[in-house]
Amino acid sequence: MPLADLMLETERLILRRLRPEDADAIFAVLGDPIAMQYYPRTFDRKDAEEWIERNLRRYTEYGHGLYAVVLKTSGDVVGDCGLVTQQIDGRPELEVGYHLRRDQWGHGYATEAARGCMDYAFRELAAAKVISLIRQENLPSRRVAERNGMRVERQVMHFGLMHLMYAACRPSDEERGSGRKLTADS
Repeated sequence: MPLADLMLETERLILRRLRPEDADAIFAVLGDPIAMQYYPRTFDRKDAEEWIERNLRRYTEYGHGLYAVVLKTSGDVVGDCGLVTQQIDGRPELEVGYHLRRDQWGHGYATEAARGCMDYAFRELAAAKVISLIRQENLPSRRVAERNGMRVERQVMHFGLMHLMYAACRPSDEERGSGRKLTADS
């Protein structure tokens, strides 16, 4: 894998830049009506291709976006996870988002990938806060956010749907100096 494609590595996962050839793997997630039940709609194959193109533009424009989640054991792309700038009430907020193939649910991959992205945001991007926008009824995603230390900050309307805005703030220098470490492996 070209080093420029590698975003980060966790204990069991590699997060790398999406590529056009990932369209089938991404469509397996975004095209699944159960995996996308909390989105306004399920995506078709062309939508999955556009999703990848949009993230390729984000890498150039913002330096980050959603990345392919690759299992180290098999090399399979099982979803995406990353950092996306969202406009919330007219202000930019850095969101960690994740989408995994349904047969990979329950293994802790979303938690591990999201935690790695949060650590990257705090450490490398010096973000003061990271959010996740989650529909109230999406209990699995809410559990991922909570396992990663995020708490509900407020409710927001996003794309015409009410969401809980989970947030985690950058650890203070004191917390970082005390040995508390936010890493993808913790």
